Amino acid sequence: MSSRTETLEFQAETRQLLQLMVHSIYSHKDVFLRELVSNASDALDKLRLESLVDGDLDVDTADLHIEIETDPAARTLTVRDNGIGMSREDVVSLIGTIARSGTAELLRKLKESREAAAQDLIGQFGVGFYSTFMVADTVTLLTRRAGQTEGTRWESTGEGTYVVETVDDAPQGTSVTVHLKPADSEDNLADYSDHGKIREIVKRYSDFIAWPIRLVTPDAEPVTLNSMKALWARPRDEVAEEEYRDFYRHVSHDWADPLETIHMRGEGVFEYEALLFIPTHAPFDLFMADGRRGVQLYVKRVFVMDDCAALMPNYLRFVKGVVDAHDLSLNISREILQQDRQIQIVRRRLVRKVLATVKEMRTEHADRYRTFWSEFGRVVKEGLLEDPDNQQAILDIVSVASTHDATEPTTLREYVERMKDGQEEIYYATGETRAMLENSPHMEAFRAKGYEVLLLTDPVDEVWVERVAQFDGRPLRSIAKGQVDLDTEQEREEAETERERQTKEYAALLAFLGGALADNVKEVRLSSRLTTSPACIVGDAHDITPTLEKMYRAMGQEVPKVKRILELNPTHPLVTGLRAAHERGGDEGALTETAELLYGMALLAEGGDLADPARFARVLADRLARTL
Repeated sequence: MSSRTETLEFQAETRQLLQLMVHSIYSHKDVFLRELVSNASDALDKLRLESLVDGDLDVDTADLHIEIETDPAARTLTVRDNGIGMSREDVVSLIGTIARSGTAELLRKLKESREAAAQDLIGQFGVGFYSTFMVADTVTLLTRRAGQTEGTRWESTGEGTYVVETVDDAPQGTSVTVHLKPADSEDNLADYSDHGKIREIVKRYSDFIAWPIRLVTPDAEPVTLNSMKALWARPRDEVAEEEYRDFYRHVSHDWADPLETIHMRGEGVFEYEALLFIPTHAPFDLFMADGRRGVQLYVKRVFVMDDCAALMPNYLRFVKGVVDAHDLSLNISREILQQDRQIQIVRRRLVRKVLATVKEMRTEHADRYRTFWSEFGRVVKEGLLEDPDNQQAILDIVSVASTHDATEPTTLREYVERMKDGQEEIYYATGETRAMLENSPHMEAFRAKGYEVLLLTDPVDEVWVERVAQFDGRPLRSIAKGQVDLDTEQEREEAETERERQTKEYAALLAFLGGALADNVKEVRLSSRLTTSPACIVGDAHDITPTLEKMYRAMGQEVPKVKRILELNPTHPLVTGLRAAHERGGDEGALTETAELLYGMALLAEGGDLADPARFARVLADRLARTL
């Protein structure tokens, strides 16, 4: 039997790489234990597979497990498994030279960016193994490959050299003994010989590892630390609803049951499992800039990160749950995702599934859908701006208030199905409240003619209706923009003579008012949308709304002031009286004040802000006093 001991020297570049990994790559020192447990789990997986493939391999697979043992007096922590183990050649290859990757090029990339780590390091044993030197003065590894008689002992301080020795008394599998540095709170270095700390780390990172992780103590039976209950890895028909609810509370810290559970599996070239939940209530931080996202990322049941932004778009940030990837490209520390094709594929599938689930909820479970939309509708509509690829799917689940029903909202599809014969556009109004919109002068002609109008009161509505522009081939049209003509062809012909007369009669007044209000409006014209109000203010078809203008300015963006159009109702007594007074050559100052009041009233009627409220109130009070 061979008994060789060698002291080998790290390459210069490898030493630099090791130092960089220890001091820069990992953001939390606790992950060293996650890496060791993950390596042990991989070794158990490989042994089980090899025992099935190689019928001549004489190994016992009845009790495959991982053990963690600490010795506070000696300041050591040992992680051992009875898995596949390594040969001497494996040890030198995988650990001694960090997977033969100690090159100047890799070092340069790592120095430039943690996220630029070469993919050929991903998943290699040596990478995670070296995280132990964050917490260790010395690391000792003892291993024997299944089916071989010789074992290997490896030891290093992580500095210039390492020792490799062939031994004949090593058990099958691998054990890693970490000779711990003293605890140091200033350096975020915990006491890793403390059983409470071990339990905490295993529960956080390795609770769903498929193999039992046992804490071994000298004076008691081993205690299994992990639950091994990865619900997402089990078929849905084998999981009870109560198990789903318990797991939801575990990942979300929510007191209520989830509104909907989504259990899915991706197979083929890239495999993953996902267990997602739609909550019943919106979290308090849903609209906070630093609010938490809900999806956790696992790789082969090993916890990698909370709040994985790469897996779920911002407008679905309320979705909770777990995604477990079988073969995902991570950076060298497994902590930061590479923005690669695989993660984008998973993201697209998850988004499509969530939106399809909500659509099904709307048709099959109306009460649940109403709850969902009242809690999350506002944030889902952000997706109409952020996610053009899924815009149609989002439009299919949008629910908005409408003049069709005083209490029940409508979908866009239902609106289209109710459109009047000959109606080509979907009419909408935006504002702060339903009551304000229903009482707006802009609504009068639509109400009189029986046209349904969507009532949009969320701030995001101001933006998405402009961006989306159409649904099902029907343009979205603001009732507060452009010219409105709801007459039929016959009504148009019958009213033509009257319109020509009004145009001539009001020409002089319109010119006067255009001059008197030139600072505020770009045009004064007669209206076809008013039936009871004297005046209203509208925008040109492609102008931004006053609300959007204020939003842009609040965000620090400079936008030019947009002048709008004052429309007059030629049949209203105030307007006809103003025309008569102007024809009589009345006091120009009084007429100008009346024009200001008319404009101010129209502005207030739509919920706008007066530029000079004090002057408006003074002029109004003086005018009222003269009538007494």
